[in-house]
Amino acid sequence: MQALCRDCLTRFDLADAIPTRARRCPSCASPRVLAHPELFDLTIAHMDCDAFYASVEKRDNPALADKPVIIGGGRRGVVSTACYVARIRGVHSAMPMFQALKLCPDAVVIRPRMDVYAAVSRQIRAMMEELTPAVEPLSLDEAFLDLGGTEKLHGAPPAVMLARLVKRMKDELGLAGSIGLSHNKFLAKVASDLDKPQGFAVIGQAETADFLRDRSVRMIWGIGPAGQAALERAGIRTFADLLRWDQRDLHARFGSMGERLFHLARGQDRRRVSANAPMKSISNETTFHEDTADADLLDGHLWRMSEKVSDRAKAKGLAGRVVVLKLKRADHSLLSRRETLRDATQMADRIYRHARALFDQVGDEGPYRLLGVGISALCPEGEADISGDLLDPGAAQRSDAERAADEIRRRFGSKAILKGRALR
Repeated sequence: MQALCRDCLTRFDLADAIPTRARRCPSCASPRVLAHPELFDLTIAHMDCDAFYASVEKRDNPALADKPVIIGGGRRGVVSTACYVARIRGVHSAMPMFQALKLCPDAVVIRPRMDVYAAVSRQIRAMMEELTPAVEPLSLDEAFLDLGGTEKLHGAPPAVMLARLVKRMKDELGLAGSIGLSHNKFLAKVASDLDKPQGFAVIGQAETADFLRDRSVRMIWGIGPAGQAALERAGIRTFADLLRWDQRDLHARFGSMGERLFHLARGQDRRRVSANAPMKSISNETTFHEDTADADLLDGHLWRMSEKVSDRAKAKGLAGRVVVLKLKRADHSLLSRRETLRDATQMADRIYRHARALFDQVGDEGPYRLLGVGISALCPEGEADISGDLLDPGAAQRSDAERAADEIRRRFGSKAILKGRALR
């Protein structure tokens, strides 16, 4: 069986391993030996940094090394991520901060330093792009890689290059990552979660059916709590349950998701790793320090978020056909409203007006602890704000004023000109 030492990167046949209970590398005696019949044949990978934000903070402040660290806002916020010491206590991402601190009262809570994390992410991305141009980021700390056809260039199979990548991340950046290697994106992402932290897991083509059969469908990426509840109501808890369903019946019950479920149940995923995967949405949200139903305060936040969404859209040359409003009540229940526009927009004024109208539909259901605004169904900015608004004669004039304000801010700084409602 093919084997690889993850420490010295020696390739060998497993029969040549040092015959101890934990198989050791014949070159350096390390127990970090990876063995699999398809190890040097698989090409699709998922790399996920281990507790990325918390790991960066521990790297930059060694005094935190053995302490539970939570990245997030104040007591009113939610957990962005937590180190493994805190995770052992039950803390997890998206958990309300007050609940996390009950589970882990001695945790060190650090507000996110997104500019620092983004800079480190760019360093990791550069390392990945040295291996292959086919890198598809999912977030700052994870990405898919397609290493097919690169063995001749690097003189080593994908598994070796991936082991070299995480070793380099550890040596040069002081950060750890976990690798999932398989024959498609779905299984590569599943594999990267099997052996965390500092893991390297492989799911081969020959073992796919046996691997999936008795596992929970909860491992399917992208199916949230509502989707899981719908599956359970249909009696689908494992992949074996899914296999008993006909493709037409799954489609009739779950729509297009049913088609996807049919193929995933068989370990099939034809999606390509795309280095230029299009953005799906642009949004901004905030969690308040105290729940609020103050109309003026909420309106000010709506405007500032609309401006931020607009600024990001303009910077990327994009616009959105759908305006989205997100609200979280004091009891953590979520409200989401959306409106499809006649034509796409990237203008803060239009985004705000539609978000405000959506808010007015549900505004008396507060107080709220979180507010968010976004646009989706993105398109190039050349397709935006074409037809104008016949019901709002002042829209064109406000649009011209906004463009003029954008130019002033570009020349003299972001605070050179502000709207009054931004000060609320």
